[in-house]
Amino acid sequence: MVSPSTWVRYAVLRYQYSVFLSWKKYHAGQIKRGELYDAVWKNFFQGKLTCLHWNKGEEMAPTIAGDRGTLLVRKIAIPAPMQVFVGDVVLLKDPERPDDYLVRRLAAIEDYEMISTDEKDAPFILEKDQCWVLSDNESLKPKEARDSRLFGPIPMTDIVGRVVYALRSAVDHGPVQNSRLAMNEDSSVLAVELDVDEMVKGTKTKDML
Repeated sequence: MVSPSTWVRYAVLRYQYSVFLSWKKYHAGQIKRGELYDAVWKNFFQGKLTCLHWNKGEEMAPTIAGDRGTLLVRKIAIPAPMQVFVGDVVLLKDPERPDDYLVRRLAAIEDYEMISTDEKDAPFILEKDQCWVLSDNESLKPKEARDSRLFGPIPMTDIVGRVVYALRSAVDHGPVQNSRLAMNEDSSVLAVELDVDEMVKGTKTKDML
């Protein structure tokens, strides 16, 4: 049973997402200024704040155990330091394969100074709207991990959402460890939208492909 206070927190996040999404569509020229109000309420009452993503690979072990599974992702309309936080596990567009997505941990954002362990690499500061993402699997080399050590900083706009729950099987699943701020914010989203049966169904569907 979801408490009334949780529903209120969830509704606030849903309205915030609707506003950001509508504003994004307006700036992209997809809707006119006079359509903003209607778009906000249409987005508020339709769809969800989350989507499912099928994940493969060992890059995020042990955070996401196993080499494949279904992830619940909270969608982010306008990625910014107030929407995603350092320490979050994020779903992002693959910088090297435009049609694919990666799951990595957000390690640094704009204005962070990046210092390499290799003395030949000069320190640098991440520019505005840039971020640095890393694999959690420390046993992998940069080429295997396919993170910012390989392809460098990425635009914040490449972030699609934050991974909030991981499922490998009907008995192997649980929340993903994100920053404290994110986990507190996403708790109401999980309370309302988490459907393990739906995730299991999605996993079985993928297994058949």
